[in-house]
Amino acid sequence: MEDTLQKNWAPTSWLEKPVKQLPAYPNQKELEDSFKTLQKLPPLVTSWEIEALKNKLAQVSAGKSFLLQAGDCAESFSLTNSPKIVNTVKVLLQTSFILIHELGVPVVRLGRIAGQYAKPRSKDFEEVDGEMIHNYRGDLINGFEPNKEARTPDPQRLIEGYHKAALTLNFVRALADEGFADLHHPEQWELDFMKNNEYYKEYEAMVESITKAVKFVDAISPDRFSSFQKVDIYTSHEALNLYYDSAQTRKVPRKTDFYNLSSHMVWLGNRTRELDGAHVEYLKGIANPIGIKVGPPYTIDDTLKLIEELNPTHEAGKIVLITRFGKSVIEDELPGLIQAVRREGFPVVWSSDPMHGNTFSSSNNYKTRNFDHILQEIKSAFAIHRAEGSYLGSVHLELTGDNVTECVGGAKGLNEDGLDHNYETFCDPRLNYEQSLEMAFLVAKEWKQSYS
Repeated sequence: MEDTLQKNWAPTSWLEKPVKQLPAYPNQKELEDSFKTLQKLPPLVTSWEIEALKNKLAQVSAGKSFLLQAGDCAESFSLTNSPKIVNTVKVLLQTSFILIHELGVPVVRLGRIAGQYAKPRSKDFEEVDGEMIHNYRGDLINGFEPNKEARTPDPQRLIEGYHKAALTLNFVRALADEGFADLHHPEQWELDFMKNNEYYKEYEAMVESITKAVKFVDAISPDRFSSFQKVDIYTSHEALNLYYDSAQTRKVPRKTDFYNLSSHMVWLGNRTRELDGAHVEYLKGIANPIGIKVGPPYTIDDTLKLIEELNPTHEAGKIVLITRFGKSVIEDELPGLIQAVRREGFPVVWSSDPMHGNTFSSSNNYKTRNFDHILQEIKSAFAIHRAEGSYLGSVHLELTGDNVTECVGGAKGLNEDGLDHNYETFCDPRLNYEQSLEMAFLVAKEWKQSYS
């Protein structure tokens, strides 16, 4: 099977398949030049990092760990700066810190970071001042400004995306390697507004208990905790712009597989899951872990075929199945999917994306999500997996390290009137700092009810 795949697959064989969510570039010569340039640039990640993540995901699928996949809806080139990156890393670390303490199992940190520059859209074009222009599809493809020139797909953005990802990843690694996550100083992770949160006393007690534990272990074994000054943060993005991903897909020395070296994990979106489509054709040939978004419209039969296509050897840690049904339909749809996947013996990591199925327009015309709706889908997901004897080992959240006002609800009770105070997203609404920390506590409570 693998030999047959190697003979019939190449990083660019997707070009022979129908492709969705990728507009045509008007200048093919520029596209070809950018693609060739990108092929020659150094990899952003390594194959052994990818394999290490896959091994950790295998532990998640076995019920021994938990996966936190979180980050920006769509990263912006213009916001590739140190405060934004620091805040993203900080909230990712702090939410994982909460989960580790409350769950008592290892937590794998997988950021939607250093490559999440492209977004699918429901419509190809929009009308602005009487003119039809391309919809904004993320900085990797076109500009956010609502004019024809900015919205024209630009191949140079492939190269700029690579450089922005490299800068981001370099800083993330520096933060993760040089004591930013040092467990000797967990109090440094505290954010000022956490004091306004109803869980502050519980959080404060947790920090104190960790500090005491570290001091005790230090007293009897001074070198024991030295490794906790460093953490692993893996990267992920939707493999939407296949020119970007396939240009960075290559073989490495002493291995026979192809790796997408732009990211540790990539995922297949809900709008590009066609079995005979370009995105599936591309993803079936890479050794990286692959996320599969599953939500309406879908069929169980097609989902099973898709998992088999992308993981014919049933390798553990290869597939993260990310369900995104919405609070209103999850109880009708998820049980049958769990039963079918178990029947086929697929060793998937089950993940809940409670964000994308619960988006709506506010009365003052903001695209938003309600904290309680997000939590309701998470609660339903845990309850269903518990009832089915299955392990829900992951949540997939769109969040930011900034104190934005994009999702209503949460402990502070942000309402629709407050959305315009700091609404920054380029695409979908994200949980802010406080909402993210609160959600981490509530996810931990649901997990403990199901599995502790």
